Amino acid sequence: MAQAQAHAQPTDHRCHDYRLLVKRWKAFCRGAKLKLQPFACSAEEHIYYLETGREHAAQGQPWIYVSAGVHGDEAAPPWGLLEWAEAHVDLLQRHPFLIFPVLNPTGLILNTRVDYAGMDLNRNFNHPSEPVVVAWRKVIEGRKLALGICLHEDYDGQGCYLYELNGGKHVLGQRILADTSAIIPKDHRRRIDGRAAKAGLIRRKVIPEMAGQPEAIVLHLQGAPITLTFESPSEFSITERIAVQKRFIESSLKHALGLP
Repeated sequence: MAQAQAHAQPTDHRCHDYRLLVKRWKAFCRGAKLKLQPFACSAEEHIYYLETGREHAAQGQPWIYVSAGVHGDEAAPPWGLLEWAEAHVDLLQRHPFLIFPVLNPTGLILNTRVDYAGMDLNRNFNHPSEPVVVAWRKVIEGRKLALGICLHEDYDGQGCYLYELNGGKHVLGQRILADTSAIIPKDHRRRIDGRAAKAGLIRRKVIPEMAGQPEAIVLHLQGAPITLTFESPSEFSITERIAVQKRFIESSLKHALGLP
């Protein structure tokens, strides 16, 4: 916690500074005795992931997947993920987490949705021709997943909303959104991005048919019983958006897995 307090949040003009973000992650990993590992490249930048609690995974605990930065024009999720990690070192050491801090570094640097090749990664996670996706699949291959958390933002958002892909009986989304609404209200539109929504929740029990599959669907197909895709409204302040992304991760782990 002391490490998190030692760092100021990025101002608007630095929230797209990928190298600053990586520097922060490397400093965090040194202090937490973790390793930030490159697995692919985006133009001139390495793309990283980190694993925690491997010994617990070896004993049968499934992995908890968390990612941010698929779309580069959504700046708060990578910083919210970092601040969550800085505040929860003990949790990371007690459980197996698979974390992808920024999947689209070039997009973050250029403030664009697409990657270095002009592709929307989140419509290509089922395409074996995309080099980043190929490398990503090699990292997640063979892992038993407990939960998939995908962090996003929406410039059209009027509040926070959540896609919940969950074949089980117990709906998580409303409890999670109740927690995040203490920072940013829910998006109360009845239709969001062309889909029916209720108080910010878009719930799916079955996988929708899509030619280009997003990360959350591929994670579900890889065995994650629940995937949660969170969207904060990018027109709100960066400070609020970072805080609500951090709160979302905390709430998701609490309600889905009973973790503090």
